[in-house]
Amino acid sequence: MTPSTWLVAALAAATIGLWATARLPEYLVALLFFATAAVLQLAPSDILFSGFASAAFWLILSGFVLGMAIRKVGLADRIASGLAPHLTGSWPRMVGGVVLLAYALAFVMPSNMGRIALLMPIVMALADRAGLSEGSRGRIALALAVGFATFQLSASILPANVPNLVMAGAAESAYGIHLSYLPYLLLHAPVLGLLKGLALVACLCLLFPASPRRVAPAAASAQPLSAAERRLLVLLLVTLALWMSDALHGISPAWIGLAAACLCLLPRVGFLGSDEFATGVNFRTCIYIAGILGLAALLDHSGLGARIGAALLQWLPLDPDSPARNFGALVALTSVLNFTVTANGVPALLTPLAQSLADASGLPLMTVLMVQVIGYATPLLPYQASPIVVAMGMGRVPAGDGIRLCLWLAAISLLVLVPLDYGWFRLLGWIPR
Repeated sequence: MTPSTWLVAALAAATIGLWATARLPEYLVALLFFATAAVLQLAPSDILFSGFASAAFWLILSGFVLGMAIRKVGLADRIASGLAPHLTGSWPRMVGGVVLLAYALAFVMPSNMGRIALLMPIVMALADRAGLSEGSRGRIALALAVGFATFQLSASILPANVPNLVMAGAAESAYGIHLSYLPYLLLHAPVLGLLKGLALVACLCLLFPASPRRVAPAAASAQPLSAAERRLLVLLLVTLALWMSDALHGISPAWIGLAAACLCLLPRVGFLGSDEFATGVNFRTCIYIAGILGLAALLDHSGLGARIGAALLQWLPLDPDSPARNFGALVALTSVLNFTVTANGVPALLTPLAQSLADASGLPLMTVLMVQVIGYATPLLPYQASPIVVAMGMGRVPAGDGIRLCLWLAAISLLVLVPLDYGWFRLLGWIPR
């Protein structure tokens, strides 16, 4: 390794450590990362600041704008008033309803950030109606339910998660493999979708106990829509239709969301003024996301990510006669790589290594490709999954609460769900008997 590579490794370790311990605000850590890497000239500026040019950054920014508009015109309160009588009164039912809503929306809307942008203002309005005030444990739990369910559970649906699409594209490029929707869903939905959803609900209820008050059906929900509500509803339906059909027209969900956000900000036509944009958008989270993406780009540019992957391969205890140990080792490998390149980068790094892993472990190539889904869908820290970070920012969730839920859910996943996943893979024939 060159001195420059060692500097990249030291900077990455310091940045990840500060994010993990939350000793400094997350946006400040990101700015320190940018400043250090730029001063030391560790990468060209277009690599280092690529996060600001990424589709994810602009989809996050537009999501904040759409969320503010939904709240301001009253659509969030209207939808929440319809849901409140069915979900309030019981804390497990309320948490479970939000998790189920986030998972169900993943089947019809491919963008994680878009789903969070639509759901978060509705769920926060629901929390208001149930008496869960700003900063309360219950309100924090509902925000985390949106973020964790949106990212982690959607990994069980092929087109609903960015790492899934990266993995599918890399597998097609490297091996000519075309993944199919239904076999993928059958393999991952029972454990990564349903059982993990139950584990998420249990963790939220135990870690963040609350007593939401029961809400009676509101007469306001039956009142006719205002002119602003009708205009925004049309805009949201068009945006949702374009998001769902991105495979047909080829326009990135980020640019669709940005166009919708611009319409929300236009004078007379839109719904938000310049002061509301300046004070309502959480630019701290936007900078944090750009920092995460910039760190992943720097590791890829320096070759450090590939070096880490190749080095870990030499230490993996792979044995063709021990399929269960091989399964666990591959999940562990994905989890370790998640620390350096984050969830979106794991499949880009690991998929090209899949054939070598298959040869060493004796597992089929398709099985090796599918095992990585379990790992990148189970982040150990929030920064590894940008949708979770965005949800925490929109819901004003303290970093410590997000880290605590991450660790608890990861522990349950690794100790309980991974063995169940191994049994399910074996039952379906993905692991030879």
